[in-house]
Amino acid sequence: MSGALSVTPPREPISLADLPRVGLARVVSVKGGDATSQRLRELGFTPGTEVDFVRRAPLAGPLVVQLRGYQLALRPAEACRVLIETPTGGQP
Repeated sequence: MSGALSVTPPREPISLADLPRVGLARVVSVKGGDATSQRLRELGFTPGTEVDFVRRAPLAGPLVVQLRGYQLALRPAEACRVLIETPTGGQP
């Protein structure tokens, strides 16, 4: 018996648009260098920031999240730019 530990490889980050309905996540990065991506960084989506799911509008509407003490609604296209990791290491 070798006693070797089984190690699960780290998972790829997912987008904020894929954040589970009940879940806390941590920002890994924001994709892109355009004005929208820069604005997301200015709004507080910086590496290490905790983001919590609040609600999602029906029919592919905006996603509402809470971060840094305030709530923010994002269009799905904007939320796709924010890469996150969940406490379980990636996929919801």
